Formats: sequence, structure tokens, C-alpha cells
Amino acid sequence: MEVFIIGGGASGLVSGIIAARNGANVTILEKNSKCGRKLLLTGAGRSNFWNSKMDIDCYYSSNKEIFKEIFNSKKDFVLDFFKSLGLVYKVNNGYYYPFSNQSTSILNVLLNELQVLNVKIKTSEYVLKIEKKDKFYIYTNNNRYTADKVILAMGSKASIKEADSNIYDLVTSLGHTVNKVLPSLVKLKGEGNFYKDIKGVRSEVILSLYVDKEFKKEEYGEVLFTEDGISGICTFNLSGIVSRSLNKKMESEIAINFVPWFKGDNHELKEFIKDLYTKQKHTIEGILEGFLNYKIVNLLLKLTKLDKEKNLDNEKLDKLVRLLRDFRIKIIGTNGLLEAQVATGGVPLEEINPKTMSSLKTKGLYLVGEILDVDGICGGYNLGFAWLTGLIAGESVKND
Repeated sequence: MEVFIIGGGASGLVSGIIAARNGANVTILEKNSKCGRKLLLTGAGRSNFWNSKMDIDCYYSSNKEIFKEIFNSKKDFVLDFFKSLGLVYKVNNGYYYPFSNQSTSILNVLLNELQVLNVKIKTSEYVLKIEKKDKFYIYTNNNRYTADKVILAMGSKASIKEADSNIYDLVTSLGHTVNKVLPSLVKLKGEGNFYKDIKGVRSEVILSLYVDKEFKKEEYGEVLFTEDGISGICTFNLSGIVSRSLNKKMESEIAINFVPWFKGDNHELKEFIKDLYTKQKHTIEGILEGFLNYKIVNLLLKLTKLDKEKNLDNEKLDKLVRLLRDFRIKIIGTNGLLEAQVATGGVPLEEINPKTMSSLKTKGLYLVGEILDVDGICGGYNLGFAWLTGLIAGESVKND
């Protein structure tokens, strides 16, 4: 059986290994000069490839029930798979990394196994068209290939080099539909002109997302202020919801709590500041700089006009406390797909068989990884989905 895999990324490499182990003749077509380009970039080059908390709530999908079936079927086999390749890994706060701290370790063990299994890898092969007749006919910029079965592992349009690809044209030509593709794990753009004053500042905060005034989700972590909005892992983890909400013309707002360490209410925070001011004779500026970056302090003082106060004004102090606990930013957009780590949207799960990852539109076709309408938060979840779907499809092509 001739199995062709379109895409030499995470899900494509795994499905190629499993299919070859099961006796298929496997060829991987990769449009770049090397396989695994995006894999090498994950986890800031360290490749956080799995998480001890692999929970369905860490993902978005338009069909959670079908996703749950995929997710639970091979979840317990992923680490065994990597052990079979000889990968040594370590766990840090639930994040799984190769022991070497280099993403090249993961790519190398995958490529070594493919070589042992005699899998053919053809790089710089840009797929232009796929036709299904008695067999699959694959047309590239260099050749025409014939396959019994095809696994589409082309990723999404997230990231610079993927943005000009014809991923979704190929999949729709084979009978599938595509849910609107939007950026996820991406920076958010906010309304206002104060960002230049705090650009580059990092702060440990709680971010709360509101959509049309309704609370949606909370994230704790480090926020990074950019020239026109916010970034950082906690921002990224909210960005998929924001993208989908803005696409529906819904209003998105982020509330920043700059004092996540303070467990009391607003009245108690006010009394905490007043006590330091009156009894300890601290300045308002000095009090705030005890827990905030001076650039954020200057912004808050500018907004409350407390910087020149000799006697605390109750109304101004109330405003300061509100800003410390509930600093609101209206989100007016996101950075584009070119700067997104992943995309939300893609082929709906209703169009595949979750037991095999086979297409319900074209017999002999399989879809894996980012091309599907599933995206996860930061922490190894998107790679995790790539491994899972690659394992399922690789096992299925021989007997399906």
C-alpha cells in the first residue's frame, strides 16, 4: 500500500512512523527544505511537547463530543511512543521537555526512526492539486505521484511561512468545508494611547476576559505590554476566544488585576494604602513602587492625578484602587495569522471519523493536526493534539 503524507510537521512525522511500522510504503511530501520547521520553534526552541494536565478543557473545538472521543483514544500512548523512539524527557511544573532542552532532540528521534523504517521524505515539494479517481493523484511543483491513501498533515495558516499556502483550497477540493480560520495564541490590540508609556513592561497579573459584558475566562501569569496592546502566555490563552468573539462583532474587554497577591476586597486594599501613607509616611509613588514597575506606577498616577497630592483625596484613592484591581482594556483586534502560533477554525470534526481520522467526504483520505478545527492553550497542548491524531491515522491507514 502506497501512503502519501502531505506535510512533514509533528502530526505528519508521527503518522508516517506508525503507518510504516504497520507495513505501509510511506512517502512524506514537505514543501519546505527541511521537515519540522514549526516543531523546532515550539517552547522557545525547547519544545514543550506534552503536559501532565492533558484536560479537554484546555482545548477549543466546535464539536467537543467528537473531540473528546479523539482525545481519549490515544492519550495514554503518547509518552510510550516517544520512549520507543529513545527520547529522554523531564517534567517541569507539569510541562514535558526533552532532557536536552532542545527541540532538535524530538525532531531527530522522529527523523531517525523514519530513516530506519525506510520512509521516503521529499522536501521542497509544494502540492498544487490532489485528484481522487481510482487512486489519488498528487501534483506538485516538481512531480506527479500516485497514492492508495493520503494523510493531510499540512498544519494551518498560522506563522509567516505558512500564511501563503493553499492548505484550505486542497481540502475543500476534496469535498470538505472549513470553519472560519482566525488567529489564536496571539497578541491582542487594545483601545487607548497609553501603551507607549508602558511598552516592554512585564507584570504578574490576573487577566479576566469579558465578552459583551459577560465573564468568560480568567488567566493568571505574566502580561507583556506592547506598543498597541498586550502579549504573554496568559494573553495568548485568552486570544482564541477573543478572535472568535470579534469575528461575531461581539465586544471583548480585558480586566487586569495588578495585585493578585492581595486577597482582601477593595476597601481593605484602600486601607492598606492609607495605612502606609499616614502611619509610615510613604508617598503614594513609593507605596506603588513596592509592588509595581515604575512605568505602570507613573501611568496610574497620571490617570488618578494623585502624584502631587499631599492629603489623600478619597475619590481619587477609590479610583486608584479600582484601577489596581480592575484596569479595563477594550480589545479592538488581534495580530494576524502571520504572528499567531496556531489558528482557531479549520475542517469541522463532524467531517471525519474520530476512530480513524479518516474523511467522511473522500474515501482513503485522512486529516490530522492543525488542519482540523481544534486549538489548545499554551503548554504542549497543540503538539499533544498533533501526536494524538498522527497516532490514530497512522494505525488506521493499513486496515481502514
